[in-house]
Amino acid sequence: MQFRTRPLLRRVALTGAALLAAAAALPQAATAAPAPDAADSGPSGGGLSAVIRYTENGIPHILAKDYAHLGFGTGWAQAADQVCVLADGFVTVAGERSRWFGADAAPDLSLSSATRNLSSDLYFKGVRESGTVEKLLATPAPAGPSKDLRELMRGWAAGYDAWLAQNKITDPACKGAGWVRPVSATDVAARGFAVSVLGGQGRGVDGITAAQPPARTTGARPQNAPQTAPPAQPAPDPATAAEAAKAFFDSTRYDMGSNAVAFAGSTTASGGGLLLGNPHYPWQGGRRFWQSQQTIPGELNVSGASLLGTVVVNIGFNEKAAWSHTVATGIPVNLHQLTLDPADPTAYLVDGKSEKMTERNVSVQVAGGAPVTRTQWWTRYGPVITGLGTGLPLPWTTGTAYALNDPNAANLRGSDTALALGKARSVAGVQAALKRTQGLPWVNTVAADAAGGTLFTQTQVLPRITDELAARCSTPLGRATYPSSGLAVLDGSRGDCALGSDPDAVQPGVFGPGRAPTLLNAPYAENSNDSAWLANADRPLTGYERIWGTTATPRSLRTRGAMEDVAAMAGKGRLTVADLQAQQYANRVPAGDLAAADAAKACAALPGGTATGTDGTAVDVSAACGVLAAWDRTADSASRGALLFDRFWRRLTAGTPAKDLWLVPFSAADPVRTPRTLNQAAPGVGRALADTVAELKAAGIALDAPLGEHQFVVRGGVRLPVGGGTEALGVWNKIEAPWNAAAGGYPEVVHGSSHIQAVGWDGGPCPVARTLLTYGQSANPNSPYYADQTRLFSQERWVKARFCERDILTSPKLKVLWPRERR
Repeated sequence: MQFRTRPLLRRVALTGAALLAAAAALPQAATAAPAPDAADSGPSGGGLSAVIRYTENGIPHILAKDYAHLGFGTGWAQAADQVCVLADGFVTVAGERSRWFGADAAPDLSLSSATRNLSSDLYFKGVRESGTVEKLLATPAPAGPSKDLRELMRGWAAGYDAWLAQNKITDPACKGAGWVRPVSATDVAARGFAVSVLGGQGRGVDGITAAQPPARTTGARPQNAPQTAPPAQPAPDPATAAEAAKAFFDSTRYDMGSNAVAFAGSTTASGGGLLLGNPHYPWQGGRRFWQSQQTIPGELNVSGASLLGTVVVNIGFNEKAAWSHTVATGIPVNLHQLTLDPADPTAYLVDGKSEKMTERNVSVQVAGGAPVTRTQWWTRYGPVITGLGTGLPLPWTTGTAYALNDPNAANLRGSDTALALGKARSVAGVQAALKRTQGLPWVNTVAADAAGGTLFTQTQVLPRITDELAARCSTPLGRATYPSSGLAVLDGSRGDCALGSDPDAVQPGVFGPGRAPTLLNAPYAENSNDSAWLANADRPLTGYERIWGTTATPRSLRTRGAMEDVAAMAGKGRLTVADLQAQQYANRVPAGDLAAADAAKACAALPGGTATGTDGTAVDVSAACGVLAAWDRTADSASRGALLFDRFWRRLTAGTPAKDLWLVPFSAADPVRTPRTLNQAAPGVGRALADTVAELKAAGIALDAPLGEHQFVVRGGVRLPVGGGTEALGVWNKIEAPWNAAAGGYPEVVHGSSHIQAVGWDGGPCPVARTLLTYGQSANPNSPYYADQTRLFSQERWVKARFCERDILTSPKLKVLWPRERR
């Protein structure tokens, strides 16, 4: 690897006239390096290489002659920014966390919901030893990955390995660590598999790895059954399970979410479409985004964000189309309730015939101790599981067990979908790409194009659970959980309860894309993690099966606020990218608009200005009344009263049911405006005021303190105020931060707005785009790209995207890198 002067690019040995023309246009660099001789004019030994052109904020524009070389440049550039985070993830999918970090330590939850390294390792080691990923890689397209994707993964692994071999690690998180190692294309694919099952098997890892058969009451113990489960819990109560399943699959409670809106040409100044994407993802760990532009002249030219370790742009734009994703309400799994063979709790009955479970004996190395060996039990439906989260136990008794069906465990197509989206030139092309590849496991897609088209679609991989099948085959547990959450629990003892197939589906047992809720070319299409029903409030989507989501049910405050905002924008018309930028940082608090004035009135009406707290203490809250009344109803960092309302509202909504909170209940005929009108007489109002005032006073925080003084991050020893607000407040610019009064309030963001993009077209040759990666390109505190975009986010600023060649080549920060394999 060498930094090269700009004229040197004339000699880069990459094919494609467009690439060579771009290279020749590069201006003279201020400092020239020696020109290479003929032996140095191409990759050494015929290995892979790429040209990486860095512009402002360390954003790489990767040029390559084919997919393997593009993967090489992408792997190299990701390693340069995120080697420690990437290496940590590869330890995870290798099942080696316990070896390096201890069995009882917790993973960062980026690649599964495992609560301990041991359960994470048992699961991922089992995946590797069963050959699951290798089988998927060998499956022909379209059910399996395309040749282009396999080449990208091969190149990515080579680029990552080349960076490790040719550079010193400066990030203190893994400098000198033995767990940083070279990877293979299979490792890269295994990481992609983990992302695919994040919403399914990945959320059930603890329950899968803990599942063990009960002691048998009669007969001999099954041969080779290595361990026995503790005494079984009682069968789950259906009503309790229904509430637990609803909470478990509530998309607004995830540490991932998003907003996205597309505006049609009829609402814009140019007649072209507009797209604002605002994903809400973790700010730390392996589920961060990373920005780049990927170009193969004449084949692919796409800019946007990739989840770390993925080889493609997941969310982004090209010359003619832009798209974003939001976490969907579709339930990507179902359960099969097994009737066990009375003679053997590791066998189950299907149509009266006994079928033996498959044992997977998995051994995991543990730091400072002997290896741990456990058995996992698999059925025709998937693994036996003994719980989803802590609230939904699924006990394995002598008569019953539960198996988890996750169709995304047979889906390694997600990156093919992203690759196809990057090539789409219209919303029709986006829709065609989704139908052809069918790789999205747990997200919706919102898109716009240069011709003014818009699209919302929930095309995702879901088990083919029709309402008819659920009605015919649900167990008593399923009859409770399916209506409440969309989680089907089917009778696994009946062959006629197997999932069917749609003719347009690329794998059996899933819905075809023709069944997905879809809205095409509406004036606006928006989603904020509620169901597809109100992608456009004037054009409700109905008629889909319950597993996709609900209709005619209350929307979250974030959805309601978004609907109000984007409908008003569409009604105003003449929209530009600047309007999208203003929406992102408007920081309007829908909960405040609904309740702050009434809360202030309730406060002022308290006898003597006092309220009784949870502990029975009388608290003088009179000063809070005026602060709430004067608050500007935003979560800007300068807003006074935002923090007071935030703390009050969290308490009030946590302890007061919706039926007691609002005087006007929800109406499906008016879903954006209901429920509304705070019940000032609700007993929780005074209690929440008292507890909030007492809390802030104890922390030494003024009731009218600007939000940014107490919602912030510290980077390089500098405190950066952060605007935005939590899910409970309904703020578009979502920010989630744990409360720590001793550290000043909300001293670190854990997830929220991440890779933001505002994209449009004005009739010129290049898209008009502004982006921001809120936490920056690198997790390395020694990198210049560790906090630069966080500072921009704090100041509510943007990065001007450089997409066309002229924009890239005229960047004042242009640096050109030519990494190559050394063989």
